[in-house]
Amino acid sequence: MSEELEKIEVLIIGSGPAGYTAAIYAARADLKPVVIQGMQPGGQLTTTTDVDNYPGYAEGITGPEMMEDFKKQAERFGTDTRWGMVTKVDFSERPFKVEIDESKNVLAETVIIATGASARWLGIEDEERLNGYGVSACATCDGFFYKGKDVVVVGAGDTAAEEATYLAKMCNKVTMLVRRDEMRASKAMQHRVMKTENLEILFNHETKSINGEAGPIGVESVTAVNNQTGEETIVPCSGFFVAIGHTPNSSLFKGQLDMDE
Repeated sequence: MSEELEKIEVLIIGSGPAGYTAAIYAARADLKPVVIQGMQPGGQLTTTTDVDNYPGYAEGITGPEMMEDFKKQAERFGTDTRWGMVTKVDFSERPFKVEIDESKNVLAETVIIATGASARWLGIEDEERLNGYGVSACATCDGFFYKGKDVVVVGAGDTAAEEATYLAKMCNKVTMLVRRDEMRASKAMQHRVMKTENLEILFNHETKSINGEAGPIGVESVTAVNNQTGEETIVPCSGFFVAIGHTPNSSLFKGQLDMDE
């Protein structure tokens, strides 16, 4: 006799702002939503320090605190929040079959996908070789280890600006590598960067190599190349932070849903 699978009316994959917002609406409609939190409960905002541009928080709030508020509000209306990671889906027929943690299967009448995105990497060999030995994509996760040291941040948008200014509070010096002749960050974030004394920007520079050993020594320097002149610059550093955007967490749904590039 086959095991009877748990039946869920609304299953939400992901626990970032989108996931919890969907949960609030579904719960208020008495649809008994279940949120599977995923590998990063709270989503990308949990790696953000100060959130100043969201209405309702006059003095600002940290990302983790905001997401805890989202979670509490969703649960207040009856949302069932569960630890776990969705590892497989079958959308060929309804109810949909969803595998959690490669071990448990449930049936869901409706599935809401709110899986967000993950950090995008440069794709150079040294990045993978030194990941965990000075290479990171999360300043709030790893910045503490570089207190009083020199670090490099790659990127030109709001994420890079936020990572750089956060690191500048604890590091000796922060160098930003921006591949164009200007930043893409919002004016407010650019102003914050420009007024940070121990932060230097190298415009028109790209990463050629990250130098160091995958061991106790870790990252020692970065070779940056000026994409206008070809001139190379060695930037001494102990940490290398990549902040060049994100890639959608959608690979789980290939073959199950029509997707663009």
